[in-house]
Amino acid sequence: MPGTPPTRFVFLGPEGTFAEQALRSIPAAERGTRTPARSVGEALDSVRAGDADAALVPLENSIGGAVGVTLDEMAEGEPLVITREVILSVQFVLAARPDTPLPSIRTVAAHPQASTQCRGWLRNHLPDAVVVDVLSNGAAAAGVGRGDYDAAICAPIGASGHRLTTLADKIADHPDAVTRFALVSRPGPPPPPTGDDLTSLAVYIAHDRVGALLSVLMELAVRGVNLTRIESRPTGEALGRYVFFLDCTGHVADVRLGEALQGLRRVCADVRFLGSYPRHRWAEAGERPVPAPAGLSDVDYADAAAWLTRLRTGELT
Repeated sequence: MPGTPPTRFVFLGPEGTFAEQALRSIPAAERGTRTPARSVGEALDSVRAGDADAALVPLENSIGGAVGVTLDEMAEGEPLVITREVILSVQFVLAARPDTPLPSIRTVAAHPQASTQCRGWLRNHLPDAVVVDVLSNGAAAAGVGRGDYDAAICAPIGASGHRLTTLADKIADHPDAVTRFALVSRPGPPPPPTGDDLTSLAVYIAHDRVGALLSVLMELAVRGVNLTRIESRPTGEALGRYVFFLDCTGHVADVRLGEALQGLRRVCADVRFLGSYPRHRWAEAGERPVPAPAGLSDVDYADAAAWLTRLRTGELT
C-alpha cells in the first residue's frame, strides 16, 4: 500500500556481505525482516511479486564502476523505483578463526573483486598464500568459519557474524573506496523533496535521429539540471542500440526538473522513471546542494509562469 513503511526487506546475499551491512544502516530495515537473495534479479523479482516490500541492491562502486546487472534489471520487467540510496565505505578486513597467527596462513578465501582490491596488501603481507576464489565476501567468511580456509577477505559484518578474529583491517589498496546501493520498491508516490535530491532515469534515444543524445542533454542543461552520472548499456535488440541511465540533481516535484522530464518525453523514444529520492549525505563532509544557476531556480520558474499568465489576461505590468 503506497505510503506504508516497508517492513520486509531483501538484499543481495548471502549474509555477512557489504549489502547486508548497508541495509542495516536503515532504521526500518534494522527493525524489520531481512532476507538474503541469491542474485540481484531474484531480489528485485521478490519485490515485484509482493514477497518483499523493498530490496537493497548495489548500483556502482567507486573502483569497479556501475553494476551492469542492476541497471539491466531496472530497465526491464515491471517497473520499480528507487526510494533511497546508501553509500557505504568499503573497508575490507582479513579475518581468521581465533588464535590463528598471521604467519601460519596458507589459504585466503575471497571474492575475485575483493582480492583484486587488496592485491597490494596480500603481496606485501602474505606473498606465499594461495587466494581461493569464492562467490561472495559472506561465503569467504563462512568458509573460514567451517575450517575450509585459513583466512578470508571480507566485510567487518562477515567477520563478526561468523565469530572470526580480525587480523588486519582497512587492507584495500584504495582506502577511500565506496559502494552505492539503492533501496528499490514497487511504484508509488516518491519521498517528499528535501532540497537535496537525485532523480534516476533510463532513457531510450531515437537512433535514427542525428544529435539524439545531444537533445537529451540539452533538455537538462537549458533548465540548469545537473547531470551527475550517465551510463550506457546495450538494449540487446541490435549492435549499437543502447539505453542511457541518468542521475540528475532535483526531484520530480521540482518545476525545472518536471519541465525537463516533459522535454525528454517529447524527444526520446522512451523514458523510464527510476525514482526521486534523497541524496546520501556524509555528515562529516558538510556537503551542501549545488544552487541553481541564476534564472533557473524554482522561484524563477514560478515568477516567469505568473508573468506569462498576466500577459495572457491582458496585464502588461
